[in-house]
Amino acid sequence: MPRDNMASLIQRVARQARITFRSPAGPAFGENLHRLQQLLDEVRAEDLHLAPRGPSAVAAAGGGGLPWSGVVPPVSYMHICETESFSMGVFLLRSGACIPLHDHPGMNGMLKVLYGTLRIACMDTLPAAASAAPPPPAAGGPCHRALFRSRQQYTPASPPCLLSPHTDNLHQIDAVDGPAAFLDILAPPYDPQHGRDCHYYRLLEGPPAGAEPPGLPREVWLMETPQAADFWCGGEPYPGPRVCL
Repeated sequence: MPRDNMASLIQRVARQARITFRSPAGPAFGENLHRLQQLLDEVRAEDLHLAPRGPSAVAAAGGGGLPWSGVVPPVSYMHICETESFSMGVFLLRSGACIPLHDHPGMNGMLKVLYGTLRIACMDTLPAAASAAPPPPAAGGPCHRALFRSRQQYTPASPPCLLSPHTDNLHQIDAVDGPAAFLDILAPPYDPQHGRDCHYYRLLEGPPAGAEPPGLPREVWLMETPQAADFWCGGEPYPGPRVCL
């Protein structure tokens, strides 16, 4: 059952996000960010009136059809609130869905799993270096050196996953063994007119057949790509407690 104080909790999360990201360069940013992490870590799926979905619920939410038939989006977004300094909402991933590798230019972010299991791969872009090895010959677009920092699984018991303008700013998110959902805070929101457009990338490597995956962290090459044809994000109404700012 939802906790009695959930409305005040999600409201406090939003208020703390507004305080935290109103002055991201201020002297209290670290302390405010830590407080926001603590509040975000308390949020559970049932508190937002969410529950894991089976195939029938997925089809119903998408207006009929089968997953991956071109009717039901692999990912849906529930908008909660947005200001000039941050946005907050819930992403729902169908079983087997993937949010491709993408960036968050000049942005901070926090991700808290509500149900299911996510595998999150995090990377940083690296400055160009004259001594760096050239990109693979198969590259067919703009390439960027990057540091592949981590690949971890997150569940509702995990602490929030964080990104900053310079650390873990690129990530790929995969739903593992079933549907998953996460609460997402981005600060500031995407805004192409202010240089915060979303760019997608493909990892230009692959271990030989039968080989163990290379260790992390390690340097890699990424190729910028258009948004994948099999990835798009639908919209759904947010059913949880109202947030007012």
